[in-house]
Amino acid sequence: MISCPTVRKSEIRFHYDLSTAFYRLLWGEHIHHGLWSGDESPATAQRQLIDAVAKRAGIRQGESVLDVGCGMGGSSVYLAREFGCHVTGVTLSPVQRFWAAGGALWHGQSARTKFLRGDAEAVEFAPQSFDVVWSIECTEHLFDKAAFFRRAAGWLKPGGRVTICAWLAGDEPLDEAGRKRVYDVCEGFLCPSLGTADDYKRWLTDAGLELTSYDDWTERVAQTWEICRRRVARTGVRRLSQLIHRGTTLFLDRFDAILEAYRTRSMLYGCFSARLPSDSDARATN
Repeated sequence: MISCPTVRKSEIRFHYDLSTAFYRLLWGEHIHHGLWSGDESPATAQRQLIDAVAKRAGIRQGESVLDVGCGMGGSSVYLAREFGCHVTGVTLSPVQRFWAAGGALWHGQSARTKFLRGDAEAVEFAPQSFDVVWSIECTEHLFDKAAFFRRAAGWLKPGGRVTICAWLAGDEPLDEAGRKRVYDVCEGFLCPSLGTADDYKRWLTDAGLELTSYDDWTERVAQTWEICRRRVARTGVRRLSQLIHRGTTLFLDRFDAILEAYRTRSMLYGCFSARLPSDSDARATN
């Protein structure tokens, strides 16, 4: 794991309060990577990532889902609309919570979605509340990732699943240049740390979960930042950010850093799925 001790939670919240409009302008309603297999449009690639994650999670009609780090609610609304899921979204940003609730209303999914402004490391849910805990590109912002997975396991019904997409530090050992690339990403994107794939696997299994799949999608998502970089240059967003807040400018300037980190595999993009054993599993082994 590579850490950036200068990151503060208040900075993460402020970043998303301030930058939600930038994300929407640059990338659309889903503020996560796209998943490419050919020359699809960014919007199609973003939906393909959600569909791929839903497949790994084994999403079924009408299930209860906790979307941790729901952002503007794009994935939550998609799961509600396409699968009839009942989705609770959690975001640190009150601006994003407002935007997510508005999006659900616009798409006619308010009855199946609920959005909370809360800290994923402190929010409380009753035991066995959800069939699935789902998180796309949020755990990078958590300060104690192992503790989060222990708590998430407690929110699952027996046989429930956790599915996570995460930015990862590359496989060890990384040379000094590789570690510097990852640190620059952490600093620019306000990540207290980036764990390796092995770290995530250990955190999941230590929480009592059984790992069911791991996918390395690095090469299939990297195009995200090439497109964002071109859009920043074309729209003049960077000049606007200079007038608003220096931190947003640093975020935009680190697009090259994340691209280089992906290209050198100093940084990876992974999808993890795990399952909480059920009582029937225990009986089957006796």
